[in-house]
Amino acid sequence: MKEKRLNIPAVIYFVATALLIAYFFPREGKFRYQFYEGKPWRYGLLTAPSDFPIYKTDQEVEAEKDSVLRSFEPYFRLDPSIQKQKIEELRTNYNRSLRHKITPAYLQYVENTLGDLYEKGIISTQELDKLKETGETRVNLLENAISRPYYISDFFTVRTAYEFIINNCPASLDPTVLQSCDINNYISENVSYAAEMSEKVKEDMLQGVSLASGMVQAGERIVDRGEIVDHHTYNVLRSLKIIHETKTGGTQAQSIILAGQFVLVFGLMACFWLYLWSFRIKIYHNRRNVLFLILCILVSCILSELCVNYALFNVYILPFAIVPIVVRTFFDSRTALFIHLIIVLICSLMVPFPHEFLILQIIAGMVVTFSLKDLSERSQLIRCAFFIFLSYVICYLSLTLFQEANFNKINWMMMLYFGINFILLMFAYVLVYMLEKTFGYVSTITLVELSNINNPILKKLSETCPGTFQHSLQVSILAAEAANRIGANAQLVRTGALYHDIGKMSNPAFFTENQSSVNPHDQLSFDQSAQIIISHVTEGVKMAEKAMLPKAVVNFIRTHHGRGKAKYFYNSYKNQYPDKPINEELFTYPGPNPFSKETAVLMMADSVEAASRSLKEHTEESITLLVNKIIDGQIADGLLKNAPLTFKDIETVKGVFIEKLKTMFHTRVSYPDLKKR
Repeated sequence: MKEKRLNIPAVIYFVATALLIAYFFPREGKFRYQFYEGKPWRYGLLTAPSDFPIYKTDQEVEAEKDSVLRSFEPYFRLDPSIQKQKIEELRTNYNRSLRHKITPAYLQYVENTLGDLYEKGIISTQELDKLKETGETRVNLLENAISRPYYISDFFTVRTAYEFIINNCPASLDPTVLQSCDINNYISENVSYAAEMSEKVKEDMLQGVSLASGMVQAGERIVDRGEIVDHHTYNVLRSLKIIHETKTGGTQAQSIILAGQFVLVFGLMACFWLYLWSFRIKIYHNRRNVLFLILCILVSCILSELCVNYALFNVYILPFAIVPIVVRTFFDSRTALFIHLIIVLICSLMVPFPHEFLILQIIAGMVVTFSLKDLSERSQLIRCAFFIFLSYVICYLSLTLFQEANFNKINWMMMLYFGINFILLMFAYVLVYMLEKTFGYVSTITLVELSNINNPILKKLSETCPGTFQHSLQVSILAAEAANRIGANAQLVRTGALYHDIGKMSNPAFFTENQSSVNPHDQLSFDQSAQIIISHVTEGVKMAEKAMLPKAVVNFIRTHHGRGKAKYFYNSYKNQYPDKPINEELFTYPGPNPFSKETAVLMMADSVEAASRSLKEHTEESITLLVNKIIDGQIADGLLKNAPLTFKDIETVKGVFIEKLKTMFHTRVSYPDLKKR
């Protein structure tokens, strides 16, 4: 019901998946090689595709810039107008008031000394302290757009200039008189930092630092497989990477690349969609199955993209073969191989050396197809994983020798990656269990485990209902062989047959196969007896759900009588009360009718095996008549109308039942007694 309410078209899943994969896809601007200084080069011979410079590292460029800046001398500007202004103020004040305090000799001395001080330069204390902190000993002094080198030790501050005037006055002049004239009013900074000029010169000097340390010519050999990437080679490879990513950069280019990637990925996803629509229509119409298969593709591709984008580890560590293993467990080999091809084709668009990647992964997928016909034992998974590891090793070695013709070119680290891949494949056993719980699937592994008669439910059935348990075993033999002949899931039928009558454990004595001498139905009416017999279906479903049995197994409990009637009590009632109206529902099983080959085969096997015990003699003729009567009656009652069985399938099932029942009820040869002489 939930799937119908959602009603999301299957194509939406495929489009959304293609968008997600394309979004995380490595852009073409991404450099395809991974390399590390001091490590061997893992790829083949690499030559320069065109001329390109060898860029210095950021550290080298910064070191050169620091070296250039150490020779930089800041620029300061000397303002001659301040000297003229202050001396003019001194003369004005002398004419107004100072002429009564000092003689012209004092004026002449102060005026001449101020001129000398202003020519040497008076700088602020803060600027002088900064120069001393940075270790500067010389600056460029600008005057009238002409610069000249100047030692900072020759600069005066306002304080040192004042002290110079007082301390160096001639002996004929009185220093105290000079101090009373407020000479510091005529001393002011005339040297200031020329920030614009300094930054311009500094920028010009930094621009002169070359970012490259050489050139590589087109076709020049860079590195070959197995060579250690030294510092020089590392810089060459890093420069090639910068050039490559710069050429493919830009927002518009990235948008075009993204569109192209989406079209490619969606094209491959559309092929898978068409495959399901054309050859696996049942899978296609089940949204749960479609979602599961799409998640297999999405997770595999996203992991590959993250691995390539962030260089997390070698891509051959990823166990791509785990997808066909899981898909084969729940579906079929053809679907497993097809989805594996889709995954490796998408991933080949992002990995380095896609040709080698495709060969290795496609062969691994083929190995899964023929080495894992069924996953019911751990040994089968180990054998399959070993064959995959062996195929990786053989293909890689032969491909390397074919391309390089040199044993020294073999990268033996690849063996380690294949080994890790082999170990990760072992987790398929755990993954199958997790996917069963998540998506409600049932695998052959689970069916085999449930078929173990030491399972708590089956053990309890054998103890409380030995006759029913024996009946279930016989039904499982009949049904499994019939299912195998018509191409149904024999293991599923076998497991369903063992559990189909577990509901009888609630009232074992009311069923013929478990009775000894007393029949409790003698004390009940026909409709009461029918209700007890019918209740074993609903009770069985409750027990199965409480024990958390898979839904596929519970379906056998629900459908093994379909919407049929408890014929013995129904016919007895009709015979005893021919004119009395009857409530059909009191004698009808809740159903539903079988809807698959497996559940239909079980219904037929259950009825035939139970009825065969009532035969007085088990001849071929009597067994054949019984089998035909039972199955033809079920067809006439419409119990098999929902099952996808052909007339040929039904005839095959009949033949199997007749053959098996003849074997089960064969007469033994009587052994002669030993005569005494």
